[in-house]
Amino acid sequence: MIKTVFITSTEPYSGKSIVSLGLINMLLGKAQKIGYFKPIVSRPATQHKSDHIQTVLSYFDLPITYDEAHALSWQEAMRQSETGSQGEMIDTIIRKYKQLEDKYDFTVIEGTDYQGEGSAFEFEVNASIAKNLGAPVIAVISGENKTTAQIANSAITMVRNFEAREIQVLAVIANKITEEQTDDVRELLAAQLPDDVIVAIIPAMRVLQAPTMKEICESLNATLLFGEERLSNQVDNFVTGAMQVPNFLNYIKDNLLIITPGDRGDIIIAALQANLSTSYPQIAGIVLTADTIPEEPIIRLIQGLQTVVPIIAVKTGTFQTTTEIGNIRSKITADNTKKIQLAIDVFNKYVDVAKLDEQIVTFKPSGGITPRMFQYQITNWAKSQKKHIVLPEGNDERILRATARLVSQDIVTLTLLGNPDDITANIKRLGLNLDVSKINIVNPAASEFYQDYVNTLYELRKNKNVNMEMATDMMTDVSYFGTMMVYKGHADGMVSGAVHTTQHTIRPALQFVKTKPGISVVSSVFFMCLPDRVSVFGDCAVNPNPTAEQLAEIAISSAESSQRFGIEPRIAMLSYSSGTSGEGEDVEKVRRATEIVKTKRPDLKVEGPIQYDAAVDPIVGKSKLPGSEVAGQASVLIFPDLNTGNNTYKAVQRETGALAIGPMLQGLNKPVNDLSRGCTVDDIFNTVIITAIQAQED
Repeated sequence: MIKTVFITSTEPYSGKSIVSLGLINMLLGKAQKIGYFKPIVSRPATQHKSDHIQTVLSYFDLPITYDEAHALSWQEAMRQSETGSQGEMIDTIIRKYKQLEDKYDFTVIEGTDYQGEGSAFEFEVNASIAKNLGAPVIAVISGENKTTAQIANSAITMVRNFEAREIQVLAVIANKITEEQTDDVRELLAAQLPDDVIVAIIPAMRVLQAPTMKEICESLNATLLFGEERLSNQVDNFVTGAMQVPNFLNYIKDNLLIITPGDRGDIIIAALQANLSTSYPQIAGIVLTADTIPEEPIIRLIQGLQTVVPIIAVKTGTFQTTTEIGNIRSKITADNTKKIQLAIDVFNKYVDVAKLDEQIVTFKPSGGITPRMFQYQITNWAKSQKKHIVLPEGNDERILRATARLVSQDIVTLTLLGNPDDITANIKRLGLNLDVSKINIVNPAASEFYQDYVNTLYELRKNKNVNMEMATDMMTDVSYFGTMMVYKGHADGMVSGAVHTTQHTIRPALQFVKTKPGISVVSSVFFMCLPDRVSVFGDCAVNPNPTAEQLAEIAISSAESSQRFGIEPRIAMLSYSSGTSGEGEDVEKVRRATEIVKTKRPDLKVEGPIQYDAAVDPIVGKSKLPGSEVAGQASVLIFPDLNTGNNTYKAVQRETGALAIGPMLQGLNKPVNDLSRGCTVDDIFNTVIITAIQAQED
């Protein structure tokens, strides 16, 4: 069972609130702890709190604060997008959502309200949120002022747009559909939408769209003269009182709003008297226009009545006021429990609740984890069991900037190697907000552990012709000193390579940290954060030309790394040929490696040899290898040699803008990871995090 559903539309006033109220009511009958989350609200809470959030929280008595129920205002989200920080917006939303997800059995998420300009951009924002939160969608379509064809096209286009982004749609709810259109809309949608998408048709209901006198008063910024206790009166119709009284009385209907200038005492008195009479329907209220109010005798008469409908006064003229009232869109607010219950009843009547419940219970998400969710999860994993990481290149500017970020987020404990005075001076020069008291700065030669490390290295390497003098000299090297910290348990992991070569970084680890039992080859993976998924690429950094046996071991290690980091492993053993079509030594090596993986780990999904396009493109994969569990949806891609792997990961990174996290070394007894000398601050930040997670396994 999934833990969340995302309710969204592509236009304003679609009726999402009916669906969210009905769905929460349905879920409360199934689970005790139901959460509600609206990632982006129209306006900041300092200006106006969302009526809908407050309605949901208060009516269902959900133990969620207003602040917990949303992440950003639309202005804040737009500002971040305009400055190129949309990733920051998604990160904020993920963080706020995760805080709720951890507390509740199920969380209903509701999309934006389409109150501004740029519906295409707003759709992309909602799609990105749904994708990153791993939430299937309930799509709501409004039929207001649309032909049958327009309604069907809107729904079909919306579903296809979500499917193109690999977002699954649970249901399409067409709302505000006229009685004449109902059967045709249902038939069209059922014929053109996938069979597993639930279709529901909710008819247009004036009673749900009708505003209350309170809403009209607030929308017109009117002055309330009488009838405060009846502001909940619903307005189903309105009429302009500009005719003679006998003619005017013929226009009175149930829940009528009368709009008339304040000097028309005859209309006012006739309306109030009709409301008291059993011969006429109930009146909802009166709006007095043109900045006029009744004369004093009429005011006194009204004051003496026991029952008075709301009477409000506005400064605008009758025509303008009538136009503004016609444009008012009613909301379902917390104080209108009658309308809330009606919305729930409508949902229960017109939506197949049993089928929807079954869909939610049996729903199986497809697609991989998104890059933003992946980064959020690995950051949280690192924080959950804080580890100590040593960074030998303590003077490098990028290392210092990454250190500032890691310390500010309290993710790991850090030791920087280098001259303390030089490092402190560089921190000040760069203007970093980094409290040096929160990090350890160690000069290897001056360390209290230096001689012990020298002695240990000598004992470990004396059979390899390393004498005491050589060990003394080697231990002044930051790579050897940092690796020894890890070996001795004075640090949990090491990240280096921003300045030093891969060989310089890895050599000490191979010499005395050594590999895990049963592992004969140290290899590496990159976590490739592509726009819509995270893939694992191996080996792109260590082994130039692995044998079939080594390739199989790299594949198994990479699958285990994938699983450890929350990515379901589907292994593609890459080659220039797919299936049985190709011949040659290189293809045969991959074919043998694939068979070894299947023999050693029959539980793993693996395909090979397979070409890159067949591995990642569902259409190509289905064409070349029909029936494969991996083709078209591979998450772990194993390259046949370093030349292919290194060039491919860099090409994918440059051409798609993907973030490549790593390389992460696999197979060592303790985590030591290598950076590229062209690494960015983000690369260092992320590599430290995955190193900390590796250290949690020990």
